[in-house]
This record gives sequence, structure tokens and C-alpha cells, in this order.
Amino acid sequence: MNKIVQLQDLGHKDYKETWDYQEQLFKETLDLKIRNRREELALETPNHFLFVEHPHVYTLGKSGDISNLLVDEKALEEKGAQFYKINRGGDITYHGPGQIVGYPIIDLDNFFTDIHKYLRLLEEMVILTLADYGLKAERSKGETGVWLDVGTPFARKICAMGVRASRWVTMHGFALNVNADLGYFDLMIPCGIKGKAVTSLNVELGWTEVDIAEVKQKLLKHFGVLFEAEIKQKTEA
Repeated sequence: MNKIVQLQDLGHKDYKETWDYQEQLFKETLDLKIRNRREELALETPNHFLFVEHPHVYTLGKSGDISNLLVDEKALEEKGAQFYKINRGGDITYHGPGQIVGYPIIDLDNFFTDIHKYLRLLEEMVILTLADYGLKAERSKGETGVWLDVGTPFARKICAMGVRASRWVTMHGFALNVNADLGYFDLMIPCGIKGKAVTSLNVELGWTEVDIAEVKQKLLKHFGVLFEAEIKQKTEA
């Protein structure tokens, strides 16, 4: 029987507000798991999947190097961008309009207890979605995320990933560039990896704009198959 995953599309939403909401869902799930163990219960833990587009923002993971942000606070203000140090893995990442950000807040005890498998399946979800558009995307050894032309001088990243997990409950997730303004990536060393370019789906296809709603549907379809999950829309935030 497939596990239920509750989908919420938050639309355009501030990064900090969304982070706080993630933390709320994350804590609720952790608290339920602790209660189950303490009281010897078997209450089912929920699984969530959030879609969101953020205003321009840079986030630095707990193991990241601040020097990978190449501008100061004043320059960020001039670009209309925010900056946060956060509690996921990975280095520095940019989020902004035209980018699909996905935050699965799921209890891996409901699926499998393997964080590396979890990351590989998220990558596979994106790889399969890009294949739907005729693009051959790949993993790059030792570099989490999804890339094009791996192993060539033209290697470029199209999707960044960074997650946090506690007691097998996940938060944070992936950021897929669909119609992203790539100029904002020039203000940092993406994920701390020097000499690698960044790209966006519309650039690769030579289109002015890609239908973001369509890309989301493809991502969800592949997520459902890979995780053997049933996606159900949750209307209230």
C-alpha cells in the first residue's frame, strides 16, 4: 500500500516564513515519533511535500564557508536579496523567482531508513523530469545535485540539494532552476564548487519561459513512483 504524502503549493513565499513552517511540520512529526516510542503507540506519522518560489535569497548550510558569498550585505540589499545561515547540509545556495523549490518533510521510517538512498531518489526524480524535456541529466560524483555534461569543461548544475534529517524525519530539499535569473549565481560560488557553471531549464531548451506548473506535475509523478507514494493535495496551510 502506497504511503500518503500531503502536497502544499505555497506559491511565492518569504524564505524565513517558509523555513518556520517547515520547522513546525518537522517538530510535529518528531514529537509524534517520540510519543509513539514513550507511550508504546503506533500512531501514523504524516508526510509532507511543499512547493514554493522564494524572493531572491542566499542560504548557507551549517558546514558552509561564508567566503563563498562574494558580495557584502550592502550589495545584497541593492540586488533585493536576503541572506540566512540555516541548519541543512551543504554550502551556499541561491533561491529566487523562476526556481522550483521542493521541501519534502517526510518520515523515512515510512519508506526506508537510508539518507543516501533518499538523496539519490530525489536526484533521480529530477533526472527523470529533465528527461521528459529531452535533456540528459546526471549525477556528478561527490557533488550532490543534478548536472548536465558531467565530466566535460561544459559541466553545469541545474538542481541543487541540501537536506537535514533527525530520527529519520527530513526537511529542506531541492531547488530546480526552471526560468531562473542566472545573474544572481554570479554573486556566489554555488555550493562552494569553483569553476562550474549553473544553468536553467529554459536556457537549455532555448525557450523564453517553461511552464512551471507542468514541471511540478512531472516532478510529483516521478516522486510518487520512486517513493511508492500517493500524493494528495492539502488545501490549508
